[in-house]
Amino acid sequence: MEAEGVLAGLDPEQRAVAEAAQGPVCVLAGAGTGKTRAITHRIAYAALTGKVAPQRVLAVTFTTRAAGELRARLRQLGAPGVQARTFHAAALRQLTYFWPRVIGGQPPKIIESKIALVADAVRACRLAFGRTELRDIAGEIEWAKVTQHRPEDYAGAVATASRKLPTDVAEVARVYDMYETLRRERNLLDFESMLELTAAVLTEHREVAAQVREQYRSFVVDEFQDVNPLQKMLLDTWLGDRDDLCVVGDPNQTIYSFTGASPSYLLDFTRQFPDAKVVKLVRDYRSTPQVVRLANGVIDRARGDAARRHRLELVAQRADGPDPVFNEYDDEIAEADDIARRARKLIEEGVPAREIAVLYRINAQSEGYESALAAAGVPYVLRGAERFFERPEVREAVIRLRGAARAGADAETDGTGLIATVRHVLSGAGFSDRPPEGSGAVRTRWESLAALAQLAEDIAADDPRAGLPEFVAELEERAAAQHAPPLEGVTLASLHAAKGLEWDAVFLVGLVEGTLPIIYAETDEQVEEERRLLYVGITRAREHLALSWALSRSPGGARRRSPSRFLDGLTSKAMTPTPARVERGGRRVAKGPQPCRVCGRPLTAAIERKLGRCEDCPAELNEELLLALKDWRSRTAADQKIPAYVVFTDATLQAIAERDPESLEELAKIPGVGKVKLDKYAEAVLGLRNDTVS
Repeated sequence: MEAEGVLAGLDPEQRAVAEAAQGPVCVLAGAGTGKTRAITHRIAYAALTGKVAPQRVLAVTFTTRAAGELRARLRQLGAPGVQARTFHAAALRQLTYFWPRVIGGQPPKIIESKIALVADAVRACRLAFGRTELRDIAGEIEWAKVTQHRPEDYAGAVATASRKLPTDVAEVARVYDMYETLRRERNLLDFESMLELTAAVLTEHREVAAQVREQYRSFVVDEFQDVNPLQKMLLDTWLGDRDDLCVVGDPNQTIYSFTGASPSYLLDFTRQFPDAKVVKLVRDYRSTPQVVRLANGVIDRARGDAARRHRLELVAQRADGPDPVFNEYDDEIAEADDIARRARKLIEEGVPAREIAVLYRINAQSEGYESALAAAGVPYVLRGAERFFERPEVREAVIRLRGAARAGADAETDGTGLIATVRHVLSGAGFSDRPPEGSGAVRTRWESLAALAQLAEDIAADDPRAGLPEFVAELEERAAAQHAPPLEGVTLASLHAAKGLEWDAVFLVGLVEGTLPIIYAETDEQVEEERRLLYVGITRAREHLALSWALSRSPGGARRRSPSRFLDGLTSKAMTPTPARVERGGRRVAKGPQPCRVCGRPLTAAIERKLGRCEDCPAELNEELLLALKDWRSRTAADQKIPAYVVFTDATLQAIAERDPESLEELAKIPGVGKVKLDKYAEAVLGLRNDTVS
């Protein structure tokens, strides 16, 4: 490809990034604005114009999948020699290469998980913790190490950062100290120690630093808002006194501060490099104007340094789509059931299941949606579960495909092409055109094999000349990068796990105070990070977007929850929150305020909505029934040893006495009388009512 051809098709801001081929460059890239396109074209343009040799470029990403995607795009653009790696992969490569020369002896073993070593450290400290606490302590050790805090100053760092700990801070510090002792004794390296040791080798051995800096003369760092102090230290060591650095990030998507990531490096880039060129990408090619408008509305209310200094307002480039939908439910079960129904409807209307996602704040919320989707017959994929290429059926299929490629299976299928060849090989592993009935392991196995068959179709569409050897090579490269093909199922994922992904339809669920923002978000900075989580969730949607919340956890429970404060002013076209009416299935659909049943004035106070009238409007009252209800409530509360208001509040008793229900159906319509209370108390309440009118 010619250099000018690389620039063709870029918008003005993307072209400005591509043409800034050298020197310090800061790209502030909003969600869906084509940042990967901009930086890959920048690298390719620099290589094709001779400003930098491809092998002298190191592009740093945060996931192996993102690194693999960068390499694939650069190959297509004519710059195949660029190194695209994660911080950890680049550090390990350098450390392994220089170890014999500068350290010698047996190199340490890299541990991918800290849990086992943390458990040993806990036992050595004569403490006892469950697996959840061990995982939390491992997270604390990781935070301490990436923020460069040693065991002796860990307690002070925790206090300064206002961190909430799984146990006593002194106990965590003791375990942290013992963890480091055992790690050194056993010649082990965790990921943090690996980065730290690589930086130390470069700092202490000038000849090593000179060789690395000769090899890499130009650096590109993606997701720069998520860089932590340890990664920044290593980057500065690589860079030395040079400034050929391009960073890309979005301050509106800073959601990993709790792990030690610091947006200050992005925000302060021009302070470190006063001559840096700053380019803002704001043209959103992913989402409809309706989705973009809501995203801008959420982030416009942001406070703090990031919002003040680098506010990015997205400008939609797509055609109009449907308005985002806001739904309120009586309880979480009703919420999950209705979303499963809506997902099934989208699939029936032609939206692929893999293009639908249900996103939540914490992983514990997934269980209800797994059950609801399974009951509705909707396939789903739990993101963060077992890695695709580590599944037994996938490993078996890859072995079969590799063997078939070596045996020349293309010729054996009469030239029917890659798709038929792959399906023929996969049939030996149990694949068929029709999915099995039901769910469970059999269905999961079929979905894995179906994903491989679909990938063959995608590759054949891109390159009709591709054969089985090319397909196997693609699989092996994807396995190395953990770049799984999309599975045919609705994605269930946390908001953190969804970052960097996108779908045609997104359901954002559980949007209540205490969950988003999470209850332990206490400082202004922590609350603002929760706001950015919602922004990330919204900007995952291309076209269909639904936001929902439930007023109680369980059916019949007290509806005391409030929608997330981040939705204030955004839940209708008029940008004002509205009350709701209950429809079948417990779903609430926004409409105008409930009118008074006497004068018709809109009701705003909670007690007025419960009574169905203004407080000063006249109403017929069955006073005998009200007295009987209060007496019955006192006896019931005493028998059950619970407060009287737990049985029914005064307002609910008054509403019953005013509305004088004659049947179970009429009683169920009164606010404050849910399913559980109907089951418990309906017979007694209706009996009292009948006694007073007989």
